[in-house]
Amino acid sequence: MESIDLLQQLSDAFGVAGFEDEVRGQIETFISPYVDELRTDTLGNLIATRRGNSDLTLMLDAHMDEVGFMVKWIDNNGYLRFTPLGGWDERIIPGHRVEILSRSGEKHCGVIGSAPPHILTAKQRKEPIPIEKMFIDVGGGSSQEVADMGLRIGDPLTIHYPFTKLREGYVTGKAFDDRVGCVAMIQTACQLASANLNVNLVFAFVIGEEVGLRGARTAAYQINPDLALALEGTIGADMPGIPEENQPVRLGHGPAITVADSGIIVSPKLIKALEQTAEREAIPYQYKLPTYGGTDASAIHLTREGIMAGVLSIPCRFIHSPTSTVRLNDLENTIQLLTHFIQDLPGALLQQRS
Repeated sequence: MESIDLLQQLSDAFGVAGFEDEVRGQIETFISPYVDELRTDTLGNLIATRRGNSDLTLMLDAHMDEVGFMVKWIDNNGYLRFTPLGGWDERIIPGHRVEILSRSGEKHCGVIGSAPPHILTAKQRKEPIPIEKMFIDVGGGSSQEVADMGLRIGDPLTIHYPFTKLREGYVTGKAFDDRVGCVAMIQTACQLASANLNVNLVFAFVIGEEVGLRGARTAAYQINPDLALALEGTIGADMPGIPEENQPVRLGHGPAITVADSGIIVSPKLIKALEQTAEREAIPYQYKLPTYGGTDASAIHLTREGIMAGVLSIPCRFIHSPTSTVRLNDLENTIQLLTHFIQDLPGALLQQRS
């Protein structure tokens, strides 16, 4: 399957942190032909293993979850109050359509309401609305009508607009952080399907990154790899008003190699190995400017006695919004860099631990 088709299916799937079942089911179908073993652990991480010809293990990580919300109260008039799951900019939330997943698995539409400007004071029009004062209208006239629809406290939801092609090579949709990383891992598994690997390759599609790197921590403990790479959609900020020196990454410049972020300082040996692979294969790459953001690598590298870990990212504009934007050649170049990097292992970088 083409990367754009995979990304569309995974982007449109529901997968708020803690509720990744739909995304996991799709990924399991896509990757199963390319691995020797597939299992889902207690937390819901999907762990897919392709066995190689040594005892060395490389862990690849991408998180399935997306930022979203949870219903925290239903008032007597049928309006839903909600709380965030993951990091949101409150300024962009009001006025959007949402998709709510009920206990039965049925999806319901709602609208995040806001008072029209006509009835606000001049001061109110200039101030962002706190999340605790926002509400969702699902068309219910009372709490009982909402209950009859099957909606309850604890139901997850997210802002949802369908995946769309902006023009050839550019696409927009929700949850590119980190469904692009999931696509990169699936396509890498596909490209290596007939390769003779000198390393065991474990693809960890994990839960709960947006609420504290939860799945990566437990997956890494189970896998106990010799080396790990997190695949992530990261902060594309090449846009008006942002000086170039403050743009963590830029679209169209290839995959981004992290040197340091808020949770990890990557080993120079690993950075050099990624650089050498990219330069040998003439794959464009860039560096993610330190020290913006954090990824699953922050949890992985502190697991057990410590694991050498790094991050390879696909630039995405407008992450943590329903309209993330990706240039597809950045995704394809990430897949190529990752594939060649794996084929070059093991070497001085990957030493078996005692």
